[in-house]
Amino acid sequence: MLVTMHTRVIAKIPRFSVSYDNQKTWLLHVSSVQKQDIGYYMCQVNTNPMISQVGYLEVVVPPNILDSMSTQSTVAVRENQNITLTCRAEGIPTPTLMWRREDGQGIFVDRRGKVVMYDGEQLNLTKISRTQMGAYLCIAKNGVPPTVSKRIIVDVEFSPMIWVPNQLVGAPADTNVTIDCHTEAHPRAISYWIFNSTMVLSNEKYFTHTVENSYRTHMRLTIRNLQAGDFGNYRCISKNSLGETEGSIRLYEIPKPSAPPKATEIKSSANKEGRKSTPAPPKRLTTVWPASYKPYYPKRTERPPSSEEKLERPEQKPRGHASTGSAYIIRWSAPQLMIVAVQYMLTGPYVPPYVAQNAN
Repeated sequence: MLVTMHTRVIAKIPRFSVSYDNQKTWLLHVSSVQKQDIGYYMCQVNTNPMISQVGYLEVVVPPNILDSMSTQSTVAVRENQNITLTCRAEGIPTPTLMWRREDGQGIFVDRRGKVVMYDGEQLNLTKISRTQMGAYLCIAKNGVPPTVSKRIIVDVEFSPMIWVPNQLVGAPADTNVTIDCHTEAHPRAISYWIFNSTMVLSNEKYFTHTVENSYRTHMRLTIRNLQAGDFGNYRCISKNSLGETEGSIRLYEIPKPSAPPKATEIKSSANKEGRKSTPAPPKRLTTVWPASYKPYYPKRTERPPSSEEKLERPEQKPRGHASTGSAYIIRWSAPQLMIVAVQYMLTGPYVPPYVAQNAN
């Protein structure tokens, strides 16, 4: 196809234009490049002999996912069955396709175990379980921005199942108690409580509360101000289009805990003079050794020096007064030896008797 001649555009394509610089350099301009513009272009100079130059225009196209040829955005499958997810895309260069889960969990692919990313147009999920339920992302990229993705939600359907953490619950009368059940179901199940063949509804007596997380539901029932008629069997029931199941909890009465013993006040006694007596501190013996002391050990055959009986006693206080302690000091003739003993007594100072040592 002839595009231009000299400065004229022959092809009726407004996106093409031509320019030149002093009739030495000629330029072909293509605006809003499209896929159909790919190909060889030749610049020809009609001289004798003719000369020409050929160039190739390569157009890159970002990836585009073909929804009509891919799995729809939401699919449902029964638990333990197989399902294949398909994703196709176009672009130049040809895009590569990868799969991953939106929540970051691994993908179970055949017998190869769990993988974080899976390459290919098709993702085969064998014997799918409820833990594989969720959103899967098909990501297409070819190095030309932007990268695109398609989100496919896989719903794994199964009948309800239920389990009870505590099937036997005891509580005293006039108190509040909470019982609970855990259920799993998809599609979403209807969950409720039954007591004495009557559905339990939230009111002043009962408070029902459910917490849902994906296909899991935590059912809780609080019974206020327990009375004799509130004890018995409570049933938690869960049902959906695929089935129904229930759990049972027996609530029984237990005796109230006994009251703790009262604290007894102990009054302090007074002595004869009307003063309150205080508990006697523990006996304490303190020994002080000078840093320069060198021990002196007399032989058994030697009699202690005559200064051994030198004893200084503190002034005696009359009985009846509170005593802070008595002290006695014994000085020996051994070089730089001093023993200080402090004896605390409530009844007055106390001086131990001195027993003379006999020489052997």
